[in-house]
Amino acid sequence: MTSSEGPWRATILTLFPDMFPGPLGVSLAGKALASGLWALESRDIRASATDRHRSVDDTPAGGGPGMVLRADVLAAAIDAADAGPSGPKDRPRLLMSPRGRPLTQSRVIELAAGPGPLIVCGRFEGIDERVIAARGLEEVSIGDYVLSGGEVAAMVLVDACVRLLPGVMGRLASGTEESFSEGLLEYPQYTRPQEFEGRTIPEILTSGDHAKVAAWRQAEAEALTRARRPDLWAIKARQKRPKSTTDG
Repeated sequence: MTSSEGPWRATILTLFPDMFPGPLGVSLAGKALASGLWALESRDIRASATDRHRSVDDTPAGGGPGMVLRADVLAAAIDAADAGPSGPKDRPRLLMSPRGRPLTQSRVIELAAGPGPLIVCGRFEGIDERVIAARGLEEVSIGDYVLSGGEVAAMVLVDACVRLLPGVMGRLASGTEESFSEGLLEYPQYTRPQEFEGRTIPEILTSGDHAKVAAWRQAEAEALTRARRPDLWAIKARQKRPKSTTDG
């Protein structure tokens, strides 16, 4: 989404700004970035350090392994990022964290419709809890595993948002007829050649009967979701269940 203040913008706070744009600089996202459909700002957290060693971390209170990003340094970095014209005050402030709420397609759609987020990439053992509360950081996870830092996770989130921005994908339907758009996994896709190593394209897809093709795709999407993502299927089943008179 673009506004009077400019294109959708992602601001990344990281100790490794040279990691960006990385994969975001190629393919669809890279072309859209070069053409001005969205903007990327990568800021070094270390620039907000105040001592001569540019220290950004310290030992955990209470003891334990590793180091923790300091609240004062990170808060200063967030404030500096939001002080200029590229930092609208109403944009989401996200922290990529394995303890965050799982990133979903519905949340991606919300973020893509806004001005663009400020994303904090943690390192070490994490960041001081006080800055999370003081700066209203929303913790977001891309899966139940731990990465070396939040940068790769931030790239995943940004890529998921950018592809939904107007003008990025060739066809609007490309962003609507896919996994999770209707609470289901996407149906199988086929293209030429007609036969590949003895396997053929299902006849119904070449029949020209659009109603039958749509019904086949719906049935395949439901079957895949039941088999691979029973958690999603349970939600879909509850949504389809008729409301009883006792539900109020």
